[in-house]
Amino acid sequence: MIVRVAPSETDVFVVGGGPAGLASAIAARRNGFDVVIADSARPPIDKACGEGLMPDGVAALRRIGVELRAVHGIPFRGIRFLDEEIEAEALFPNIENYGLGIRRTLLHRILTERAEDAGVVTCWQSRVEGLDPSGVKIGGRTVRCRWIIGADGFHSSVRKWTGLLPAWSGARRIGLRQHFRIRPWTNFVEVYWRNHCQAYVTPVGPDQVCIAVLGNAHAVRLSNLSTLFPVLAKHLGNAELIGSPRGAISMSVKFPTVTRGRIALVGDASGSVDAVTGDGLALAFRQANYLATALASGDLSTYDAAHRQIGRMPRLMARLLLLMDGNDRLRRRALRTLAAHPLIFSRLLAVHVGVLRPSELTLGVIEFALRMLTSRTILEREA
Repeated sequence: MIVRVAPSETDVFVVGGGPAGLASAIAARRNGFDVVIADSARPPIDKACGEGLMPDGVAALRRIGVELRAVHGIPFRGIRFLDEEIEAEALFPNIENYGLGIRRTLLHRILTERAEDAGVVTCWQSRVEGLDPSGVKIGGRTVRCRWIIGADGFHSSVRKWTGLLPAWSGARRIGLRQHFRIRPWTNFVEVYWRNHCQAYVTPVGPDQVCIAVLGNAHAVRLSNLSTLFPVLAKHLGNAELIGSPRGAISMSVKFPTVTRGRIALVGDASGSVDAVTGDGLALAFRQANYLATALASGDLSTYDAAHRQIGRMPRLMARLLLLMDGNDRLRRRALRTLAAHPLIFSRLLAVHVGVLRPSELTLGVIEFALRMLTSRTILEREA
């Protein structure tokens, strides 16, 4: 780790040194900008997350010169949904499209090293105090800059200083994460379903899995895994706990714009998608690519438009998945349909990871989505 004092002037100042901020800094640096990044924390920075990076996230990092290899974690080849006796699974479209289970601290370390190697000035344990017309206030002085990137997370100070308010937000849920020392039993990300609660299993090492439990505050308890998800608890057996559990808020939030003047927001600072999609980091890395292109063109409006576009499908997918969250009959009907028609599941997954465009969905997949929505309406009428 390199700790520096911020220079008096730079092209781009990134507020927030998590994965979204580091990816944005690396991408901007690759476009020839002088970049400073500041964060009040000391790396490696950890955060509660499922630690599964989807294929489009792996590809987005590759485009900015960050190559994640199998040695960094455990590749996974698809998604498996489980609900009592029901199992439905789909592989990613081809062998080149793999996800990676990787510890959040290791990912942060890799990104930090890549940023510093690229010439990004990193200012750790340095709190940004505010903005002024010429730049960013830090350490009692102002660093002049042309562009400011807010990558400071869900409770973004940059967003508050800019005055942006949400246009829409979904249900507020919580997520808890815990690591277990056990040899992974799957090369899928497994999602165990229960009313108002899901458990995500991601292999992250040869003898380690990450369990992330998502749901409302009343349903989510790591101590109740054996009651909530008995099949998962049987897999875990008496596996040793690694570290302490970590928690975070999970919800979808959309802002009317993610730019204002020379300020752009990225990652959770720019809005979020419920963690049920597993798409948070992948979205942030894709945003970083588009933002760097916009900076190079000198027109942040192109980033604003791209941000809206790439967020549409994850938000739609989150809404569809959360329709199943609180309705046993609808969820089990949907999962049985996916299990019986794996091609539909595979095509949905291909769209989700960006291999197929939404317009390439077959009539069968559209029919399946409409059937889920129709089923919900029928069930509501019967209730």
